[in-house]
Amino acid sequence: MTPEPRWQQAASLAARAHATQTRKDGCTPYIAHPMRVALTVATRFGCADDHVLCVALLHDVIEDTTLDYDDVAGAVGAAIADDVASLTKDMRLPEAEREAAYDAGLASASWAARLVKLADVYDNLHDAWSSESRQRAINKARRAIGLAAGEPRLDAARALVEALLDRTVGT
Repeated sequence: MTPEPRWQQAASLAARAHATQTRKDGCTPYIAHPMRVALTVATRFGCADDHVLCVALLHDVIEDTTLDYDDVAGAVGAAIADDVASLTKDMRLPEAEREAAYDAGLASASWAARLVKLADVYDNLHDAWSSESRQRAINKARRAIGLAAGEPRLDAARALVEALLDRTVGT
């Protein structure tokens, strides 16, 4: 029997971790977001790398569920857990300090983590309906675009996010 691919293990772990959560609309199962982020990585950004897909599927589990780094590392490996951790905000810090620390960490994160961040903001731009959530998504997209600069492997994805951002701001 062929072992289950890691991205399938990651999808299962993410589904269990987010099982009781919904998106801000109160109806959509939260797992829809990491699934869309992984689909964006694969279909829009053209990256089918197993490691990157795992990071996409798990990008919110440390920050938004009871799972921690060790849980992720035990399930899919330390390298993936490292990238998930780089996409995790330290909620113990005051907001301004938390955002600055997050951006600093993401600036030195792997290209894979920054690609997932681009997919995350891409999905959030599509998912923002209220003017407040739309503005928040726009600001996060701008920050992610800046953090992706200088990495040639991110150029195509960054261009897609920039194009969506232009359309979003223009509407």
